[in-house]
Formats: sequence, structure tokens, C-alpha cells
Amino acid sequence: MNEAAGKVYERLLILRCQTGDASALTELISRYSPGVRLYLSKLGAGAALDDLLQDTWFDVYRKLHTLQRAEAFPAWLYRIARDKAYRRHRRRELPAAASEFDLAELSDDAEETLSEDEAAGVRAALDQLPLELREVLLLRFVESMTYEQIAQVVNCPLGTVRSRLHYAKLALRAKLETQLNE
Repeated sequence: MNEAAGKVYERLLILRCQTGDASALTELISRYSPGVRLYLSKLGAGAALDDLLQDTWFDVYRKLHTLQRAEAFPAWLYRIARDKAYRRHRRRELPAAASEFDLAELSDDAEETLSEDEAAGVRAALDQLPLELREVLLLRFVESMTYEQIAQVVNCPLGTVRSRLHYAKLALRAKLETQLNE
């Protein structure tokens, strides 16, 4: 299925969910859960990861009828997940360090694959970045969100998203270069 057809199919799934089709919701959950799981893990979900993921999908189920534009679903979904994670952070239920993730999830269709050592280096470098920089990198390069969608998820102006991405790339590059020189 090409990209345009995939987007149309996804919009249909969302519309079917809004009419109460449980199988469409199941398919959306299977499509988005790996990415949302990775996102939450990099926000420091730790042992609460499964609970946060489940709570996110409960909120999606309860509030999906309020979504007015089906094409806004990815940003809306990630905003719900982010809000859940940040609420848990404020209650101090989450550990400060982010949990491990599998880089294979990042690049199902990537042309190049990383060796285990390279993947571990990228994970370590990414985990060392401040949360706000790590978050925009994940949304942009793992979830392939547009700058506008990222701005909706992190609730900040478009210029701030661009700035954070710029500084996040510089910081990640510096961390990776430091690792290579060690």
C-alpha cells in the first residue's frame, strides 16, 4: 500500500472507531502501540510503561468521538501519551532515567541497519540528552511527524520545535563523536 492510500485507510479506521467499530480500534492499537511504547519509554516511563500505555489507549477510546479531524490523530494520540507521562512525572512515580528500547523498532524500513555496538552507542547518547531534546528527536525521526504535529504534541510554537530539533541534532552528534573518540 502506498503512502497516500495508507493515510486514507488510516482515516477510515479512525472514522470507523468513532462509530464504535471495535476491530478498527484494535487495528489502530496494533499500528501505533510500538511507537507510543518507545516514546513513553524514552520519556522515562520505566516500570510504569505498560500502565501508561494502557491508560493512553483508555483515554483514546473514551475521547475519540471528540476528535474532529482524522488526520490529526497521530499528534492527538502522542499528546495524550505525553500528558500521561508528564502527570506521572509530577507525581514522582516515574524514575528519572529512561528505560532501554530496541533500535530495530526505529527502522523497520531503513536502508541501513546498525550493528549492536552502534545501536547501543546511539541508545546511550540519546539517553544522555535532556528530555525536551530527546522527545523532539523521537517524534521527528522515529514517528516521522511534521514540525506542526510535534508542536501540537509538545504544546509549543513551531519556531521552538525547529530550535529544539536543531540543538538536539547538534547535541546527539556531539555525544556520538565523544563516544567514537573514547
